[in-house]
Amino acid sequence: MGSQEDERLLLEHGLLQENGEQCTGDGSVDLKGNPVLKSKTGNWRACPFILGTECCERLAYYGIATNLVSYLTKKMHQGNVSAARNVTTWSGTCYLTPLIGAVLADAYWGRYWTIAVFSTIYLIGMCTLALSASVAVFMAPECIDSICPSATPAQYGVFFLGLYLIALGTGGIKPCVSSFGADQFDDTDPNERVKKGSFFNWFYFSINIGALVSSTLIVWMQENAGWGLGFGIPAIFMFVAIASFFSGTPLYRFQRPGGSPLTRMCQVVVASFRKCELEVPQDSSLLYETQDKHSAIEGSRKLEHTDELKCLDKAAVVSEADMKSGDFSNPWTLCTITQVEELKILIRMFPIWATGIVFSAVYAQMSTMFVEQGTVMDRRIGSFIIPAASLSTFDVISVIFWVPVYDSVLVPIARKFTGQERGFSELQRMGIGLFISILSMVAAALVEIRRLQIANELGLVNEDVAVPMNIFWQVPQYFLVGAAEVFTFVGQLEFFYDQSPDAMRSLCSALSLLTTSLGNYLSSLILTIVTAITTAGGNPGWIPDNLNQGHLDNFFWLLAGLSFLNMLVYICCSLKYKQKMAS
Repeated sequence: MGSQEDERLLLEHGLLQENGEQCTGDGSVDLKGNPVLKSKTGNWRACPFILGTECCERLAYYGIATNLVSYLTKKMHQGNVSAARNVTTWSGTCYLTPLIGAVLADAYWGRYWTIAVFSTIYLIGMCTLALSASVAVFMAPECIDSICPSATPAQYGVFFLGLYLIALGTGGIKPCVSSFGADQFDDTDPNERVKKGSFFNWFYFSINIGALVSSTLIVWMQENAGWGLGFGIPAIFMFVAIASFFSGTPLYRFQRPGGSPLTRMCQVVVASFRKCELEVPQDSSLLYETQDKHSAIEGSRKLEHTDELKCLDKAAVVSEADMKSGDFSNPWTLCTITQVEELKILIRMFPIWATGIVFSAVYAQMSTMFVEQGTVMDRRIGSFIIPAASLSTFDVISVIFWVPVYDSVLVPIARKFTGQERGFSELQRMGIGLFISILSMVAAALVEIRRLQIANELGLVNEDVAVPMNIFWQVPQYFLVGAAEVFTFVGQLEFFYDQSPDAMRSLCSALSLLTTSLGNYLSSLILTIVTAITTAGGNPGWIPDNLNQGHLDNFFWLLAGLSFLNMLVYICCSLKYKQKMAS
């Protein structure tokens, strides 16, 4: 009898189909909106298509981004400052447009269709860019001796049209692909929850495989085989990415969009303000919530009430006016507990999110100060001169090394000590990454101290020349940054997916990407302040044009100190953080 009763309850809740096969318990559906069978959809069987999509898309993106400044200076005949400004503006846009894609995915289209639409825009942009570098009428004229004619407005127009279509396209992919991949694992199944942690590791692994191919093979082709081919091959890989994504459609699990998250947050604020004079009852069961098993928010489980931020609970207080009217359907005057808790979760996540900005500022040194440091070191291997920027390959190699080590070695060991199904919690994992990022700055500072000592011993302080210290001494700092990425960036992916409200996961993923953009801005701000202070009174400053006269080591020590303070703030915030509680 018990077995029959259990089956009847499961049928009522949509967890079993009539043939007795089990459906997912997290509300996921197929493309037509029907409940999906756990045995035939999602899980690892759907992930190769998503990981293949991400790998090819990142290869396409970095195939453009890695060497874009060279194309602007060599082929479009722009100056260094103008080219750098165009690249940073475009890069910043690529990390801001995910907010657009996230809102569309969470509110209206769902992650699948958002990825599909924006991938198409992305491909059109890639093809436009490839045409601008291969069709003569769209290309800037070649230099004649030392005279380099500027590109025409039409040529600039085609080039930047392609570039910003890519920026728009990536805005619909970045915040959705990782979340869509995680959607393939049922939150209500403990076994699938563990697999979801591994998915984020391999997702980041696939990103770096794409980046490795781009920074080596694609960049070489652009420099040696021509830019038309160098931009055309990334466009082909973007087509492969789209084909890979659509190929897995029958196996995917889909989460329904829940309406505009921004609107729901505004409704809570307005409703709580309207009822600011009301008292919140001590018994939280008196607060408003729908009576059926489903949340009023499409695609979301109900959230349990928490005691903090009680001022927002007023939005869920049922007033006498609500009782008299009997109308509980206007969310601008009365919100459910789940809707209130959505906003509380975002507020609780904010301090954790903010600490990621300093980490991103440290990460930004790989493409700035690490490269500057490398240019004044011995870069020769026989007759070959290593480009200073190419040492970032060791960061990618570090990530490719640490992902399988973390997943296969560290997690099983940590699981024995912590008892956590994923070995480390997301917060623990991110904290470890913050600590390793401090070590990377310390390593960079120690290398610079030794480099300056050699410059002083050889009398090269006033000479703007490379110091005879092998550039491979930089490898440890790059390797440590890569290790920090595996802990912090992948931890962020997990954290912002697991802890975000069900119907806001794309938005929270976009917010995590925003830390990268803000980290770059913070790095620029710190650099500006340091330069202004240290050059006062005619001093050369910490970072002069001739680094042999400067103290770049002090800049690295400053970042190490800021990272240490940031880690202390993070520890305090993480200890106070209250985990999401969903039904």
